[in-house]
Amino acid sequence: MKKNSIILILLGAIIVGMTGCKSLYGKYERPDVNTQGLFRDPVSLTDTLAVADTTTFGNMPWRTVFTDPTLQNLIQTALDNNVNMLNAALNVKMVEEALKCARLAFLPSLSFSAQGTIARLQTDPAVTSKIYQMPLAASWNVDLFGNLLNAKRSAQMQLLATKDYQTVVQTNLISGVANLYYTLLMLDKQVEIVGEMETLTKETWEKMQVMKDTRIGYRSTAVQSAEAAYYSVQSQRVDMLRQVREIENSLSLLLGLPAQTIHRGTFEGQHLPENLATGVGIQLLNNRADVHAAELALAQCFYDVNRARSRFYPQITITGSGAFTNNNGVVNPGKLLLSAVGSLVQPIFQHGQIVAGLKVAKMQYEQAYNTWQNTILQAGNEVSNALVQYNSAAEKAEFDAKRVEVLRKNVEDTRTMLAASPNTSYLEVITAQSNLLNAEISKVTDDFNKMQAVVNLYQALGGGAK
Repeated sequence: MKKNSIILILLGAIIVGMTGCKSLYGKYERPDVNTQGLFRDPVSLTDTLAVADTTTFGNMPWRTVFTDPTLQNLIQTALDNNVNMLNAALNVKMVEEALKCARLAFLPSLSFSAQGTIARLQTDPAVTSKIYQMPLAASWNVDLFGNLLNAKRSAQMQLLATKDYQTVVQTNLISGVANLYYTLLMLDKQVEIVGEMETLTKETWEKMQVMKDTRIGYRSTAVQSAEAAYYSVQSQRVDMLRQVREIENSLSLLLGLPAQTIHRGTFEGQHLPENLATGVGIQLLNNRADVHAAELALAQCFYDVNRARSRFYPQITITGSGAFTNNNGVVNPGKLLLSAVGSLVQPIFQHGQIVAGLKVAKMQYEQAYNTWQNTILQAGNEVSNALVQYNSAAEKAEFDAKRVEVLRKNVEDTRTMLAASPNTSYLEVITAQSNLLNAEISKVTDDFNKMQAVVNLYQALGGGAK
């Protein structure tokens, strides 16, 4: 086809697509979203968290939040070895390769296929026919209606969403390691408390045995109750040690290591931030990797709708070929043959597939929008839960601290009275010791819940990206 014919085809296609092309090339813009009052105030009766400071706790690097050097080393080990982190990095590389393909689609495709034949007549072996062809063919899809452009933009959104997924994996991993580490410290402290109570209950049991042997009328049931209390404390200690082993195994798995003993610090030696500024709700749109990924999925669907629209327009392809050959009457030495062809394909009736494809793309966009909105609400819910967990644990810890102080005095007084007065009931001593143990365990659990709330809030606000 002549050059003028190709130009006419292109001009005709441009005229056909002059109307309605704006929607084919439009860029994604964030739809309206309401984040007002997204966080509930854990203490205010107004039920809405009034935020004056836009600085968010979730922007803090994880090394600033988790200052325990041992914990920092464990987190870094997990980031280097965890299987989910390694697979997330590979996912990013795979999507990067897909994006490269989408970009290369704008370039012409080239193919080269050399051929040669030798023929000899059986009746005249002296006559040999040698024919060769060395063709080079090129084909270029002219993207006048945005099909390739929107495919590239969709691939870009997918790449960004995959990187967000990698950040989500990292955030969850950091939070998981921190929570298991603090759980180990809590159990260590509770084992220590139970060990002290084990010593105390054994002393009480031995004292009652002496009193039974030296005092007339002191019943053996008192000694039996004291002995049973001692065994009960020992049983609690065994159960806690089992939990320690199980948590160590779980943490080892996160670290990508065989199950082993985890080196760790002390429960009292932990210092976590106390200024838990949440920032404004709209920051979740960029800080939370999963929220951002949900919006990128929405943007990807937006470009898929554009692609579905572009299928209603003509597809223009220009092909060219050149060959160095001696075939078709050309004698040796060969000569160069050139040709160019332009084609325009306008879909007319495709069994409703193009129309259905556009409808499906639009519905998928609506689904992505609903998912994005719900992800935002879920993020706000998680922030609210972490805030109320921290405040409740802090308030409860104050009450339990006072209760522990009172019960320690109660244990001392009942033990003194038991030694001095035969009228003191053995049940008072056992009950006082049991109450003290429960209060001390509860106090440690409250402090652990505060630590866990800090980790959960850091995660809920989108931390862990740096």
